Amino acid sequence: MSLADLPVVNAGLNALSTFFLIAAFVFIRRKNIPAHRNCMLAAFGTSVLFLASYLTYHTYVAYVLKRGPTIFKDPEWFRPIYLAILGSHTILAMVVVPLALVTLYLGWKRRDERHRRIARWTWPIWIYVSFTGVLIYLLLYQIFPQS
Repeated sequence: MSLADLPVVNAGLNALSTFFLIAAFVFIRRKNIPAHRNCMLAAFGTSVLFLASYLTYHTYVAYVLKRGPTIFKDPEWFRPIYLAILGSHTILAMVVVPLALVTLYLGWKRRDERHRRIARWTWPIWIYVSFTGVLIYLLLYQIFPQS
């Protein structure tokens, strides 16, 4: 495996995060707090690994290969849809970082009411960011590979 393989690793980490977030939701609905906590910690861990891998890949592309990011060009008709997904994903990815940290902290400290209030915002944003991360990979590298 080389640094060029990191986009698929990133997609896999996003998929794992999505899985853990869904499982955590199911567990909290069943009032299984230990399983919920473990899944949320796993989602957080896979998200941290994703961020490290993502930054490593883009640093490699920029500073070693002297290239910019991959640009979505073809098919032209799909580009606005792709850019809308990418834009919302990027903005919400920045928003979810502090939300996730606060939500996890409140859960860890068992400040349950405050945790629940913020988690109602954090979870849907986090699941959207994780899911669209996989979707962006599929669109950019598998469905409409850019040359």
